[in-house]
Amino acid sequence: MSASSIPGRRRRLNKTQKLSVAGVSALGAAALVFSLVPSNAEAESAPAALSAAPVAFTSAGSVPQAKTVQASIIEQHSTAEQLVKAADAAKAKAAAVKAKAAADAQAKAKAAAQAKAKAAAEAKAKSAAKAKADAKKRTAQAASRSAARTPVFADNLDGWIKEALSIMKTKGIPGSYDGLHRNIMRESTGNPNAINGWDINAQNGVPSIGLLQIIKPTFDAYHVSGTPHSQYDPVANLTAAANYAADKYGSIDNVNSAY
Repeated sequence: MSASSIPGRRRRLNKTQKLSVAGVSALGAAALVFSLVPSNAEAESAPAALSAAPVAFTSAGSVPQAKTVQASIIEQHSTAEQLVKAADAAKAKAAAVKAKAAADAQAKAKAAAQAKAKAAAEAKAKSAAKAKADAKKRTAQAASRSAARTPVFADNLDGWIKEALSIMKTKGIPGSYDGLHRNIMRESTGNPNAINGWDINAQNGVPSIGLLQIIKPTFDAYHVSGTPHSQYDPVANLTAAANYAADKYGSIDNVNSAY
């Protein structure tokens, strides 16, 4: 292996491997130092020979010391590994805590959004229910006012004329109080049961009946819906006669004699 490739390999070593290499290097250096130290016996018996003779390598005294150093380095290496593992575990724990906090925050935000949506839906439903109840109340009040405004007519000639005029107005039939009253007084003097038994109609079997002396065929043809189907009913008689007069003369007001 070339010397130039060594730095590249060193860069690829992880933290634990670097500690192992350092420990092995230290072990080798320690062993070399101990092997270079001369024994005590030789130092005492031949002090002069040390300066001239080559250094004698011995292993008897250095082996225990080398083992001690090796054990120390192994222990240091083990401690370093434990520190690395502890650091990794702490890092993983911190990441887990952070992830849990993020998940909790997301769940809390989701719950808040759901609660807000539910509250909005409930408020909308409540508003719709209130609007429906208010509309129903207004309808009931309008019906009540309408019922309260329904006029009550007297059961006499004045009341019959006024009720007939009210119906004629809703049906678009022209006529006035004076026009009705004037013709009533000429035809029946205000008697709803009056019958003409002597004219040509009576001779033909269809006598004139009621306030405005209307015959059966004419009454049936010009009867106004909403009133009783009877010539003897004052209001039905007046409205049917006014309807006929409007068709033939433009209005009951234009009638001044037998019609």
